[in-house]
Amino acid sequence: MVFSSNIFIFAFLPIFLICYYLMPFRGRSALILAFSYAFYAWWRPDFLGLLVGVSVVSYGFALAIEAAQDEARRYQMLTIGVTLNLMALAYFKYANFGVETMNSLLNGLGFGHISFTHVLLPIGLSFYIFHAISYLVDIYRREAPPASNLIDFAAFIALFPHLVAGPVLRYNLLAAQFKSRVHSWERFSRGTIIFMVGFCKKVLIADTVAPLADAAFNAASPTLADAWLGSFAYTIQLFFDFSGYTDMAIGLALMIGFVFPENFNDPYTSKSITEFWKRWHMSLSSWLREYLYIALGGNRHGVARTYLNLFLTMLLGGLWHGANWTFIVWGAWHGGILAAERYWKERFPQPVFPAWVSGWFSVVWTMLLVMIGWVLFRAADIASAGRMLAGMLGANGVPLSDAVVWQVTPDRLGVLLFGIALVYAMPWLKRTGGGFLRYLLIPLFLWALATLSSQAFTPFLYFQF
Repeated sequence: MVFSSNIFIFAFLPIFLICYYLMPFRGRSALILAFSYAFYAWWRPDFLGLLVGVSVVSYGFALAIEAAQDEARRYQMLTIGVTLNLMALAYFKYANFGVETMNSLLNGLGFGHISFTHVLLPIGLSFYIFHAISYLVDIYRREAPPASNLIDFAAFIALFPHLVAGPVLRYNLLAAQFKSRVHSWERFSRGTIIFMVGFCKKVLIADTVAPLADAAFNAASPTLADAWLGSFAYTIQLFFDFSGYTDMAIGLALMIGFVFPENFNDPYTSKSITEFWKRWHMSLSSWLREYLYIALGGNRHGVARTYLNLFLTMLLGGLWHGANWTFIVWGAWHGGILAAERYWKERFPQPVFPAWVSGWFSVVWTMLLVMIGWVLFRAADIASAGRMLAGMLGANGVPLSDAVVWQVTPDRLGVLLFGIALVYAMPWLKRTGGGFLRYLLIPLFLWALATLSSQAFTPFLYFQF
């Protein structure tokens, strides 16, 4: 089940909210768990067992960590618990990729291939595995006590607002909220508004420009106009799709009293890739820094090791997004730039250009780097990414090709331009409380509902991870 569906908007959500507010507080965690499992099982009931298994195993190892009498035993329990979670992630997410890569290598050497049954990726696996790992590490570091009962912990893992596409939350941020949280009309109404904003982002902007991106990335030989149009369209689609989902998740959580951290802070206004990763998917950036970069040694082992740790963190972060060489290269692209920016800042601490020049130039330069990265992120394979990048250099001619031009309608092009304008107007809109758009929210939401009912189903992009 997805948030942007009629079954969720008109059936699941109202039934859940009625039951939730009729239920005494002591029974609400169990209710959240039951509805979250129903939400997840709507897609594939058989994969619900994996979600339950991850929850039970992680809960048990957290208790073992807490009960251990010495540090060596605590570390042993942590290692086993984290390893079991990573093994589940490795099998379901990377087994196909590993076997296909091995078969390609064997075929190139003239050997036979390995027979293997294709493994289906459970939706949201990467997110709830990360939640389980962060819980074990937080217990080991004594940053939070173990959950008081299995129901509360399982509800944290399965909490349907963040279950399938984040934000990536640390247990210690929500532990206290499972024991006590504020329920008020002000919080509920604020959550409703945030949910409607996210819904409009997804349905009215992301889904409208998606055909432009799809046409360009599917073109056999994209031209200069094809490639740049597709790159801009995907850049806008991904932002409004994912930030829209995050807004909906934060809004839904507020409706039942939970406060989730922000996940986006105008990332396309960043003046460097370093700043971009402080503003884009901030919950994942924080997780990678806290549980991977620091675990690798952070900046504690010299300059060269710091650069390597930055690169490896982003490389593994790219691999986390998907079992494909495109994601690995995308992670390496960002990791290399992060290391280069750190080196440049340490070597040349003073700005090279005046502030009025470096400001706008840095934003444009950063967006160019980001968009090149998004080409790698979106492409089906390395060869497809190469064709798009070649198209952006004009290798296949300049004008729109027949494969793309038929998708360029006035409404899609208008929404694309509006989305670009909205990205850079958003800081001003936040300062002014939404400007004139706040008066249009309800009509826009109703329009989005009508659009949803008339269009084909389009899942959120981050569901694939």
